[in-house]
Amino acid sequence: MEIRFAEERDVEALRELINQAFRVESFFKIGDRLDAQSAQALFRTGRFMVAEENGALAACVYVEIGGRRAYLGLLSVDPSRQRSGLGRRLISAAEEFAREMGAHFMDLRVVHLRTELPPLYEKYGYTVSGTEPIPEAMKALVSMPCHFIRMSKPLGCPGPRP
Repeated sequence: MEIRFAEERDVEALRELINQAFRVESFFKIGDRLDAQSAQALFRTGRFMVAEENGALAACVYVEIGGRRAYLGLLSVDPSRQRSGLGRRLISAAEEFAREMGAHFMDLRVVHLRTELPPLYEKYGYTVSGTEPIPEAMKALVSMPCHFIRMSKPLGCPGPRP
């Protein structure tokens, strides 16, 4: 299993993986989680890290660096590979990348309807830091009222570079 940064040639495979992993949200989410145009736009604001095996993407995560804070999103593991430790490996890789880029905190947000997610991220050291409404533009993409739960984790100071 190789963990690497995604390239634009990976956009279609990323889109398929993310949409497959997020099908669990179909009870409230209308349509796909990510289209090709949105995926390409994310390449301009952050980096995707992927776990690849035998030329196929098995998992991915999106990381956006913003000074002392970084954002982790779209953690996606192929449903047939879930509960294999791939998600944890990608979270660790994303946190290390953020540290190397000078971030001291990693932030994420989950939809409150995904009640299994806060306890999962708490196991990895994240704590609830607040809530926020979903943006107006997203309201047409959900079939029931929902909001985000914000979670954060201190990453510690990056070590000195030789």
